[in-house]
Amino acid sequence: MSDTMLIQGRYRLLDTIGRGGMGEVWRARDESLGRHVAVKCLKPPGAHHDPSFTRVLRERFRREARVAAALQHRGVTVVHDFGEFDGVLYLVMEMLDGRNLGQVLEDNDHRPLAVPDIVEIAEQVASALAYTHQQGIVHRDLKPANIMRLTDGTVKICDFGIARLGHDIGFTSRLTGTGVAMGTPHYMSPEQIGGTEVDQRSDLYSLGCVLYELATGAPPFDLDDAWGILVGHRDTPPEPPRRRRTELPEYLERVILDLLAKLPEQRPDDAHELSRRIIAGRTAAARYAPTAVTPLPRPRPSEPAGRDARLPSWTRGMTTGHQAAGAAARTALPDAAAGLSEDWIPRTAPDGPAQATQVTGGRPAAPPEAVRTLTDRHQAALSLGRLGRWAEAGEAHRAVAGERARLLGPDHPDTLASRYELAFSLSRTGRAAEALREYKQVAEARIAALGADHPDTLAVRQEMAYVLGRLGRHADAHQVYAAVLAAREGTMGPDHPDTLRCRHNLAFSLSRLGRLDDSYRMACQVAAARARVLGPQHPDTLVTRFEVAYVLGQLGRWLEALETYREVAEARARALGADHPDTLAARYEVGISLGRLGRSAEALRLYRALIDDRTRVDGPAHPETLRARHGFGVNLGRLGRWEEALAESRDVCAVRGRVLGADHPDTLVSRREVAVSLGWLGRWADALTEYRAVAAARERVLGAGHPDTLAGRTDEAHCLEQLGRGGEAAELYRRVAVLRGQRAADGP
Repeated sequence: MSDTMLIQGRYRLLDTIGRGGMGEVWRARDESLGRHVAVKCLKPPGAHHDPSFTRVLRERFRREARVAAALQHRGVTVVHDFGEFDGVLYLVMEMLDGRNLGQVLEDNDHRPLAVPDIVEIAEQVASALAYTHQQGIVHRDLKPANIMRLTDGTVKICDFGIARLGHDIGFTSRLTGTGVAMGTPHYMSPEQIGGTEVDQRSDLYSLGCVLYELATGAPPFDLDDAWGILVGHRDTPPEPPRRRRTELPEYLERVILDLLAKLPEQRPDDAHELSRRIIAGRTAAARYAPTAVTPLPRPRPSEPAGRDARLPSWTRGMTTGHQAAGAAARTALPDAAAGLSEDWIPRTAPDGPAQATQVTGGRPAAPPEAVRTLTDRHQAALSLGRLGRWAEAGEAHRAVAGERARLLGPDHPDTLASRYELAFSLSRTGRAAEALREYKQVAEARIAALGADHPDTLAVRQEMAYVLGRLGRHADAHQVYAAVLAAREGTMGPDHPDTLRCRHNLAFSLSRLGRLDDSYRMACQVAAARARVLGPQHPDTLVTRFEVAYVLGQLGRWLEALETYREVAEARARALGADHPDTLAARYEVGISLGRLGRSAEALRLYRALIDDRTRVDGPAHPETLRARHGFGVNLGRLGRWEEALAESRDVCAVRGRVLGADHPDTLVSRREVAVSLGWLGRWADALTEYRAVAAARERVLGAGHPDTLAGRTDEAHCLEQLGRGGEAAELYRRVAVLRGQRAADGP
């Protein structure tokens, strides 16, 4: 086909990006929507096929294409359009910014990938297969070339329905005298080789072959002879991968070998069961907990995201939670993945300090007037915090804490109350390490004076856990939350509001550890208990339902997440008011879910209204207003309105730079979105400038080996490829691979 060809007056073919037995894949420009797409052109049937076969083939193609186009999951490539032009059948798909797993292995000189990367890929592919199998669709040709890893860490499966079409058209070679379709023999299941009926467990076998190769550097039967490979799949037990690579965790080897069972009934029943096994094994082997490459806010997301879909890699180190306080801004993923806010549930500290004026140990009684003055100043500082003026509140608490220490003593309850509030203010202004030091000292003093299980001691220990999560120390946070929960259940009972608050936070420390099923179960239990104890419309109940929706999104169950977010938004509007920050936060997540479901036109309308409301309530430069504008711009791009998306992302980036700083994660997310829009518009030289600036800023702030920095360098390398500077791109890819390997070797 000519590179000047215009298919159906709409898709202009630009250059070939792949060839195979079934045809070619072209990078193309959708002239109608002004976006770049991938067009797969299938070879026409040979002359030996009669007209009736051709008619059947065309109808079969339309049916398969409709099925593929109906799939809506973050782990499945989006099919935009399909049709026939001059006798050539074609599919129009989203243009993916990343490398397929075969290329990833090549970039790594066919060395095994790091264990966290293998586990992350396995989980994402399992999630996508669980969704597609639930729709009754079997891929039939799962292999590294059909699995893409995008620059933000998202993993997508490509070519649903294509393998079955290839069998019908007759492009696949056949073994002499067998009638067995030869797809890619290294990844074929025994039942495919035997010509028997296949189901979803055949895809699981193929996934086992892929994971075996990622874990060892070679597929399970790595022979030069195709027949020998097929016989190996059919008859020969694979060599256990740990014999080839001893540092692989036992649970991962067990998962891979179970997938490679010869009989389908000996494999996991479905991809949901596979996901559960991976999560359970990873949790038991904490040293292999996966590291993030991309939300994702939450970060969740914006990650939403992916608070998922994943979340901007730079947000992975953040602990996130509810937006009930409406104080903390959460980061958005470049593609507006769904996410949690960074505020967790409110603390349980008393509103005011103890009123003692005498301490033991020989210290003279403090003047009552001085004590009352400090009490008033303490209350004034608390009021500043309630208004969200955390920096001012922190300075006020620091001053009061110093005077109380001098007047009452460093371990007096009033002094500790002020230091507790100082730590709380520090955590709300992003100074998590300083907050942790304060909390630790307060906890030690309260344990000595009051005991480990006193409510005040438990309050500070719970806040310590929150800050540990913010510092990315999720295993430590989980341990503290679990200990506090046990103490609260023992002293207060399982249904006390403080116990439920701790269980709420524990549920979402589980999500940060990747234990999504456990997190979901616990969150549902807390939501039900809070509804029973506090009422279904209570703000705390709605906070937990909000988090249930987030985990549903992380699990890829976006339709259920959308329904739950909508219910929370409506309930908050009734209980708190339409303009309350929590109500607006829930509406934002509705938009994230719509975008994840491919309903970008609806998301655009929602964000437009939300921007108006946020501007009216918070002002045009408020971080949450800018977050809504970011989501608006992302969905403009999803609809192919790239010029408008570019203008919006540039404006949001400029405002964020002024308000938050040039190197703030939100600012860098917006700057990356500028680069994405420029790339879609074909302005790769300009895009390269932006990608490089983002990568340099992340390296400066986070370090050269941080996952977000590496994602930025991968963006840069891809841009160099688009500009025809393949040598520079290859060198950069090698550097990124080395740094990722070093990071994996150093551990999470």
